[in-house]
Amino acid sequence: MSEKKKQDPQQTKTEQQAAAEAKEPKQPKTDPVEEKLKQAEEQVLALNDKLLRTLAEYDNFRKRSVKEKEAIYPEAAADAVSKFLPVLDSMERAAGFACSDEEYKKGVDMIIHSFYETLTAMGVEEIPAEVGSPFDPAVHNAVMHVEDDSMQPNVIAQVFQKGYRMGERVIRHTMVQVAN
Repeated sequence: MSEKKKQDPQQTKTEQQAAAEAKEPKQPKTDPVEEKLKQAEEQVLALNDKLLRTLAEYDNFRKRSVKEKEAIYPEAAADAVSKFLPVLDSMERAAGFACSDEEYKKGVDMIIHSFYETLTAMGVEEIPAEVGSPFDPAVHNAVMHVEDDSMQPNVIAQVFQKGYRMGERVIRHTMVQVAN
């Protein structure tokens, strides 16, 4: 009988362990290799997303840089031309004065002609403004008004300074006197 008592507690212990294991929910055992693989896949997806975003940002930057570059050149060219226009004005005034030396006058005219060829090559053109033509505030700058009954209202009475434009961009407005 003593043997039965000894065996019963051992059986009871294993039965108790089995009952305890049955009560606990079975958790699937996770393999550490699978966990590392899952983490690596998540990391690859995150890095791939980051790479795609960086490529998109770079593409946007490149396009923006090209647009800025295209916008800066005409503005810089117009600014440079506007700096040289007073020199052209001075040369034209000098050519307008009477001169006894024909060679000197011919040289000044050649410089003016060369200047106009350079402006034309750059796409710069003179804004047309003639006495009697209609006043356009988009390209003309009215610095004086005159009451003249012989002229129609809102027409150019006198041109003081030539105006120039490069394409649609006005570099310098034509300075005029307008009849009222």
